[in-house]
Amino acid sequence: MPKRRRRALIAALSTCLAAVGAAAPAATLDYVGTYVWRGDEPSFGGFSGIEISADGRGFHVLSDRAWLYWGSIDRDEQGRLRGMNIAGRAHLKDSKGEPLKPGYLGDSEGLAIGADGRIWVSFEGLDRLASYDDPDAPARRQPRPPDLPGMRVNAGLEALAIRDDGSLIALPEKSGRESRPFPVLRFADETWRTMTHLRRDPRWLAVGADFGPDGYLYLLERDFHGLLGFSSRVRRMRLTEDGPRDEEILLETQPLQYDNLEGLSVWHDGQGIRLTLISDDNFLIVQRTELVEYRLRD
Repeated sequence: MPKRRRRALIAALSTCLAAVGAAAPAATLDYVGTYVWRGDEPSFGGFSGIEISADGRGFHVLSDRAWLYWGSIDRDEQGRLRGMNIAGRAHLKDSKGEPLKPGYLGDSEGLAIGADGRIWVSFEGLDRLASYDDPDAPARRQPRPPDLPGMRVNAGLEALAIRDDGSLIALPEKSGRESRPFPVLRFADETWRTMTHLRRDPRWLAVGADFGPDGYLYLLERDFHGLLGFSSRVRRMRLTEDGPRDEEILLETQPLQYDNLEGLSVWHDGQGIRLTLISDDNFLIVQRTELVEYRLRD
């Protein structure tokens, strides 16, 4: 079934349940597997964004040093990830066609790919949004996002997701203080606006987001525990102008259970909704690039 038709069917069923007053079923995540990905190129690592194709066998991943990798995925008969095959990589460019340097100008964090194939990337450092017609093309400049509380170097637009209508949703990594909700920015028709706000729980930072085939927004958050490493959690919700609805925490990991998970892609694997997460190894030998997958069970 085509992805858009599946989403429409799920939305229609949800509307019918709501109309008759049926309670929404509780959802849980079943662990599918973990794959440690290794590469020899100097640009390999630091992955903070990921997009999985609708059939689960293609990928794009974005590093925080302005490199984009893409290729195919090997899976076994149970659909578990068994290999990542790189078909190409590109050093993202600025609007003049010059390769972006790591740091202030090249700190690429969020990745979203539209139905038309356009690649959208959010940057922190110099907080901005850029689009690419293809990975080797110069960036297309977009209007700058508003300056929000908490947005500063290494704490800017971290999570990026695209809706079926082509509009983009972006969240900063931090909100200014732990008691302040995360602002949710919407970008459409070359205009930014604050759509709504999401509750922020102390210590948890927004690092990745994607819209699933069920229409929910899935938000990946991270907590850092020093020598005990990282913990992660995933929230999902229906995003409305009046705030989030039907919000629930699907996953909360223990420190050191996984590496520094920063990227999230949500897709349908034919049996259910699959979540694929990727870790940022910070280009450190003591960390690793890790892909972790879960399947949603309602």
